[in-house]
Amino acid sequence: MSTVQAERGTPPGSPGRPPVPAWRRALTAPGRQVAAAADALRAAPRRPLLLAGALALLSLLVYAVVRHFVHTSMVDMIVYRAEGSAVAKGEDLYALRVTQWNLPATYPPFAAMLFVPTTWFGVPFLRVAVTAGNLLLLGTLAHLSFKLVGWPRRDLRPIGIVLITGLGVWLEPVFTTLRYGQINLALACLILWDLTRPDSARSKGLAIGIAAGIKLTPGLFAVYLLITGRVRAAFVAAGTFVGTFLIGALVLPDATRGFWTKYMFDSSRVGSTVIVDNQSLRGLIARQMHVANPGTVASVLGVLVAGAGLSVAVWAHRSARWSPRADAWSVCTALVTAVLVSPISWTHHWVWCVPVLVLLAAEAAHEQSRPAAVRRLRWRPIFGLTLVGFLSFSMWVVPHKGDLDLHLSVLKQFPAGVYPLIGLCFLAAAALRIRSRRLAAGAPLVRVPAPRAEADGIASAGAQKAPAAR
Repeated sequence: MSTVQAERGTPPGSPGRPPVPAWRRALTAPGRQVAAAADALRAAPRRPLLLAGALALLSLLVYAVVRHFVHTSMVDMIVYRAEGSAVAKGEDLYALRVTQWNLPATYPPFAAMLFVPTTWFGVPFLRVAVTAGNLLLLGTLAHLSFKLVGWPRRDLRPIGIVLITGLGVWLEPVFTTLRYGQINLALACLILWDLTRPDSARSKGLAIGIAAGIKLTPGLFAVYLLITGRVRAAFVAAGTFVGTFLIGALVLPDATRGFWTKYMFDSSRVGSTVIVDNQSLRGLIARQMHVANPGTVASVLGVLVAGAGLSVAVWAHRSARWSPRADAWSVCTALVTAVLVSPISWTHHWVWCVPVLVLLAAEAAHEQSRPAAVRRLRWRPIFGLTLVGFLSFSMWVVPHKGDLDLHLSVLKQFPAGVYPLIGLCFLAAAALRIRSRRLAAGAPLVRVPAPRAEADGIASAGAQKAPAAR
């Protein structure tokens, strides 16, 4: 019985009560989320939660000291603020150049419109506010990752959220996001929130469409929704994206025309492909070939990896009957594929390491409880090596000043391209896991199961109940 029913003495499912309108549910959603978070904190074991809080606070204090001595330019935040200022003053958005690096605007006009409120505050205040906001988003991403994976049990999740918020700042993609004042964590939360919603939600896909309107790459997840059978959600995402385009066209017609006909195709505005900052598959190939533009070779390999990654994601999605956390593997495979095949994936774009690490930690935690017949992989070493890779900062250790990115030796190629290598290994591990689980269950390797039941209010989120075998 719900709280409202208990207060009014109305039994569950009683006739005559109209359903709550969608707009009212949307307005009350933040309050419900806060109440749920408070309930979760009360249910968490007290002593472990206090220890986790103390450890997280110590980590953040050390981070603050390191941040003080490391040059923290928050350069991307400054670019966002300049974009918002250009919109507010009616200036040419894509003609602006700011900071000592003469950085231009690279996002669609809709994104620049969202940055207008940053012009209401000075840069010193924004440094603090953006950092604090990103830490809250990191905790939100941890919560969504636990929800996606369905691990650990609910009363322990607040402890995990506190630990990831405090210790996750040392993951290189998160550290760099905070250092530059980037929006990656906000986009990640939008996308993962949408992907962990029930498939029955009419507005599923809305957040993905908004994320794609801010930055084009999230549009891949509309394709992912489509090929995994969530057709309505895919069309909602596409329709929302078109809506962001129309808003930009109405408010900033000249900027919209310029972006979609010219600036979107000018790769020089984004940055160099070959530098170690670029941790995409294309950047890895450019450094391997010692060329600034790897051309057709990288394009062909990118298409192959995109096809393979999305195929594995679909395969995992269709394997939930026989494989626990199958949909978590499906989502994480799609996430990793997106950053692999994007022409430019800066190191801070790999904030998707958070759900990936949570998934691998869940596999490691359950490893010993699995029957020996399906214990194909040793997940603890895999989790450990992946964690070390994202903590290593190895691409920055490699000499890369000037044109040294073009002349890296064979031994230096691995640390210079550690993220795409981890990503490719993750795709391979996902495929092997799905295959082994289906074989162990005696299931056909490519059979498409019947529609699955939803559990815990989540569809396609890895915590589903398997339908009874037929």
